[in-house]
Amino acid sequence: MNMFKGAALVALIVAVALPFTREVVAAANLDVLDTPATHSPLATQGILTGIARAGTRLVVVGQRGHILYSDDAGQQWQQAQVPVSSDLVAVHFPTASLGWAVGHDGVVLHSSDAGATWLRQLDGRRIGALMLQHYQRLAALQPEDDALAAWIEEAQRMEEQGADKPFLDVWFADERDGYVVGAFGLILKTEDGGRSWHPLLERVDNPSLLHLYAIRPVGEELFVVGEQGLVLRLDRSAQRFTAIPMPYNGSFFGILGKPGVVIAYGLRGNVFRSTDGGANWSKVETGLELSITAGTVIADGRMVLFTQSGHALVSSDDGASFQPAEQSRLLPVSAATESGTGSLVLAGPRGVRLLPFE
Repeated sequence: MNMFKGAALVALIVAVALPFTREVVAAANLDVLDTPATHSPLATQGILTGIARAGTRLVVVGQRGHILYSDDAGQQWQQAQVPVSSDLVAVHFPTASLGWAVGHDGVVLHSSDAGATWLRQLDGRRIGALMLQHYQRLAALQPEDDALAAWIEEAQRMEEQGADKPFLDVWFADERDGYVVGAFGLILKTEDGGRSWHPLLERVDNPSLLHLYAIRPVGEELFVVGEQGLVLRLDRSAQRFTAIPMPYNGSFFGILGKPGVVIAYGLRGNVFRSTDGGANWSKVETGLELSITAGTVIADGRMVLFTQSGHALVSSDDGASFQPAEQSRLLPVSAATESGTGSLVLAGPRGVRLLPFE
């Protein structure tokens, strides 16, 4: 089975988080999970896939375990100390100092110094056993629940497969409570800052184990988006991610918004908007058929989306419409955020750059 179906995540996951890292390192009889990221003066020009703000600091992550940070709004970058060489995909800081990064090989990394140094909290060699223990314990407590037998079988299969379990996004509500999501329906939660994790697959309306590409809050709601039009919303009373009916069955790569407005974006330029917390959605015409791979809401409330080729689309009406922004040069974009000095910081297959933005 293809790791990422349909070439859907060309710029963000498939072409960006390249699968050859393990083979390159393995050629030297080393495992990427046991090999620290190599420092390189060209890291800022390499494949970078995720970006986050740690207070005033900017942090980007990418190929071969590279993590970079900037304290001058993206003008200059320093490379962090990282204990693995796995391709990293996403990063999030709920506070100015505490952050988490995730990627291929089931890697979850944690930083307590605003991204300068990182420690490994979890990897794919442990996930199968972790899941198996969890579902065996649930089965012992709930012997009448026949569905748990299927989850035990799935956990056994994952344990046999080994480390290749990509995480594709991470989000923490605070310094303790967080989630990671990934390929084949993987979703885990921590309530102790990543010291321990437990799977939530039995609490998600995703029976086909579709890939989960992004997890983000909008207002008081927490959403997950993925393959085949999958949009999930956390039902806090039931502690379950429930599927929302969508008028579109193509992949969604990201979700953003602000109180009262939710935007889901993805394959072939598709953007859908909800103004009632995700209950109902309407299509927003973008005029493009290129996959949208990144988005951000800037301080003045405008929403900005980027295509896999680098086109910028800007909305000044809470996502009801988007207009193209003029750029002198188009480069693929995987992640975007504000620099803090009137520019956007963009990460992509050709490194990190600043885009002046008024």
